[in-house]
Amino acid sequence: MIVEYRLAGKRGVNFLVSLLVGVAFFASCGGSHSSSTYDGDGEELPLKYAENLSIIKHPDFTEVTVRNPWDTLKTLQKYILVNRDSVTPENLPQGTLVKVPVTNALVYSTVHNSLISELGSMDAIGGICNSKYVNNPELQRRLASGKIADCGVSLSPDLEKIIKLNPQVVMLSPFENNDKYAKVGELGIPIIECADYMETSALGRAEWVQFYGLLFGKEQEARQMFEETERNYNRLKALAAETSSKPKVLIDQRYGQVWNVPGGVSTMGKLIEDAGGINPFASYAQSGSVPLAPEKVLGEAHDADVWFVKYNQEKDKSMAELAQDAPVNSRFKAYRDGRVFGCNTHYVDYYEETPFHPDRLLEDMIAGMHPELNLNLRYFKQLSN
Repeated sequence: MIVEYRLAGKRGVNFLVSLLVGVAFFASCGGSHSSSTYDGDGEELPLKYAENLSIIKHPDFTEVTVRNPWDTLKTLQKYILVNRDSVTPENLPQGTLVKVPVTNALVYSTVHNSLISELGSMDAIGGICNSKYVNNPELQRRLASGKIADCGVSLSPDLEKIIKLNPQVVMLSPFENNDKYAKVGELGIPIIECADYMETSALGRAEWVQFYGLLFGKEQEARQMFEETERNYNRLKALAAETSSKPKVLIDQRYGQVWNVPGGVSTMGKLIEDAGGINPFASYAQSGSVPLAPEKVLGEAHDADVWFVKYNQEKDKSMAELAQDAPVNSRFKAYRDGRVFGCNTHYVDYYEETPFHPDRLLEDMIAGMHPELNLNLRYFKQLSN
């Protein structure tokens, strides 16, 4: 259902509210399905690393369960994937019904926009949030031409454009104690909660590509992508394990009043370890980032040997500029020793590639931490004076 309309004043607001209710009703009729009579077994897809995801394939549907990463005894979402061209089976298990392959998705994150494009399903991206972060030239062209709808920013998306787009799914990254995504959650459109970023290892996050491959009819391509990533990652990890040094590693810098550091069981924390380094914040048993005061970071990581920092600006950052960013920056050992590596995401596809190709990031980190191995840098380069 595609609806075109204009809003004007109070009357327009009332119309929008009525329309939201109507869309929610019709979308919910096709977006969810529950039954308590289903009783059957399926074949579980073996996942080696992902802890918050399980996939069970049945003859007529696929059952995907996303575990709540903030309360691992609970389920965040359960999806029932059914072939779009087949008759919907009766007595399906309880869960959110999603017809696959998805051909019209609203995607909030540039991470998943890039992954969907790499899988060969760019045509299935109907709308994007946070478009200013899109680096892919073809996605930019489609946004400029209107072929892909710009649905605003993820924290306050444009409901008019979403209703007009009428996507089959909305893909977004969930957060703890969210309010079910405000008005978007009331539209009845299946919400794919992309909790991959909450995995406790880089390969665990990368393995979620198999779920996304199922969504877009790219199961084989997704499997091949992950298997190649896994081989490369484990080869590099074994190489780093042979080194004798264990440098302490600092990540990023202060933004606003806090410095987000990698928790002890986060994907970045695991990457540091697999690259043959030490995470100064390993004692924080969190799978995401930990917000700390800059002074606290200095107290715990003042002797960090290597520093990897990401930033977004037109010109590459210099060591002098890094010191100007915050007084605390020049007090770290890595700064004094000149072992600071920067990644300018203004033109480097760091966020687009590394979540599902952590082997590439691992090679960068090993190259910076263990220069004797003579590996190449892809995303980072040593800051100059």
